[in-house]
Amino acid sequence: MTSPDKQPAQDQDAASPGHDGRAATEAALFEAFGGVRGMVETTVPGLVFIAVYTVNKDIHFSAIAALALSLVLGVARLVRRDTVKHAFSGVFGVAFGVAFAMLTGNAKDFYLPGLLYALGMGLAFVVTTLAGVPLMGLILGPVFKENLSWRTRNPGRKKAYAKASWAWGLIFLTKVAILFPLYWWADTTQFGWVIVALKIPPMLLALYLTWVFLAKAPPPIDVFAEMEAEEKAERAEQERAEQERARAAASD
Repeated sequence: MTSPDKQPAQDQDAASPGHDGRAATEAALFEAFGGVRGMVETTVPGLVFIAVYTVNKDIHFSAIAALALSLVLGVARLVRRDTVKHAFSGVFGVAFGVAFAMLTGNAKDFYLPGLLYALGMGLAFVVTTLAGVPLMGLILGPVFKENLSWRTRNPGRKKAYAKASWAWGLIFLTKVAILFPLYWWADTTQFGWVIVALKIPPMLLALYLTWVFLAKAPPPIDVFAEMEAEEKAERAEQERAEQERARAAASD
């Protein structure tokens, strides 16, 4: 992705046709997934949980510390007037983990909802792509203001969404294939540190591949702009018809 440390090069590239597309793709990905900050916010509560648990082996105290931190991060998002989705998506995930760990008394179950979510998302990306409606297109279509136009009107873009969905699906499923055996066989501290270590790198890889595929794809069709243009044309036609009727009435 683009780097703020290379502003002169960006200015030179701004005149190139692909520059706007790459920038728009990067902005859309950050909007949809919360950017690097969003990934950090979903990782830190789990890091706090396993760090506290490693020290005192107290599930309740570790869970409360992780949930409290997640709530603080969510409130900070709201104070900055970020979207509610980004503010509380991490809170809900941590809350589910806390509930599982508290109910079972097994600290590893703090991470079980996240594992099940990763498995579900991996399968969803694969199944929707096989069905011809790649999930990444459903997620990013509204962000790019193209909705589902890529399905029938933009085959190059549909292909890019399919590639990106395959990448996300395989990355999720690979991660699950590594972590589920550890969930059963590793001790809590080992499992917790591994799952935290595997939080951000796979996500960054998936985001990068998505950016590469979409940056090379045809630009999105802005269906909202098309609808606005059609509405303007209809209004203009109505105004012309009314003016003609008025002139006809005046001539009579």
